[in-house]
Amino acid sequence: MFQNSHLKLTEGLFSLSESTLAPRALEIFAFQYAENPLYRQYVQTLGIDPATVHTLYDIPFLPVAFFKTHSVRSGAPGPADVVFESSGTTGMVTSRHEVKDVDLYRKSFFAAFQQSYGPVNEWCIIGLLPAYLERSNSSLVFMVDELIRASGHPDSGTYLYDHETLHRVLRRLEQQGQKTLVIGVTFALLDFAEKYEMKLGHTVIMETGGMKGRRKEITRAELHEVLTRRLGVASIHAEYGMTELLSQAYSHGQGLFRCPPWMKVLVRKEDDPLDISGEGEGIVNIIDLANIWSCAFIATDDVGRILPDGTFQISGRVDNSDIRGCSLLVV
Repeated sequence: MFQNSHLKLTEGLFSLSESTLAPRALEIFAFQYAENPLYRQYVQTLGIDPATVHTLYDIPFLPVAFFKTHSVRSGAPGPADVVFESSGTTGMVTSRHEVKDVDLYRKSFFAAFQQSYGPVNEWCIIGLLPAYLERSNSSLVFMVDELIRASGHPDSGTYLYDHETLHRVLRRLEQQGQKTLVIGVTFALLDFAEKYEMKLGHTVIMETGGMKGRRKEITRAELHEVLTRRLGVASIHAEYGMTELLSQAYSHGQGLFRCPPWMKVLVRKEDDPLDISGEGEGIVNIIDLANIWSCAFIATDDVGRILPDGTFQISGRVDNSDIRGCSLLVV
């Protein structure tokens, strides 16, 4: 049924607007209901007739936990280009995202980056991601590696624990007036900031979350206070993404995230997961239309708040949900 039409669902995906997201989302819902056996079974179990799904708020969202226990695939069977796996403590069951078309992921994160920060080749990209570099199949490492290559800057690269070299490189880049992005896991940024006090005027510090038991858990406000004071920046940027998604939201400060146009955050009531709204507090549901070949409608375990201007904040996680390596901060 969708053999000739499903590829059209990707056309113009990364140039959608607020007004065109909903119609495309409903098309992708119909495709995934027909072509994703797991999602179809889940919708049927809820007793929802797909013919009654007319708005974004009618769409059923698949619990993110299914990525730990099932293969979440839409469309014709075939090998995945890559399988991304989530981080986790020893013995924890981790999520697996079977990505059928990894080029779609590339297009998504390059488009989102350019929308938030401009052309990547204007930047020196530095990854401070030791916890992620020490394991394989991280979607975050894949993204940062691709951004590093696309930047073309000779100082772009990833670092493990060589903070002395990183300090020396950042000082040189500052002297050159070079726009620089340091994207780092939380504990590594804290370790670096505690060793080296700097005054960074041309550098963006972006945290991805992730204490992973390495340090005492602190609030996001406490983290940002330490980093801004020690590194001399006005604000701390952040990236919100996860293994089960192929798109990211970015914050330019204060923990306020904004989605690219093909991604949208909604919230649901804890006591009624089908009560979904586009503003206020609740548990976060994510529409990620880049997830055409898995599931574009994900019910996360994150607790958040959507503001009237469409930005959102993440305040923590649902009680008793698994600890995720990329999200151990609380507000």
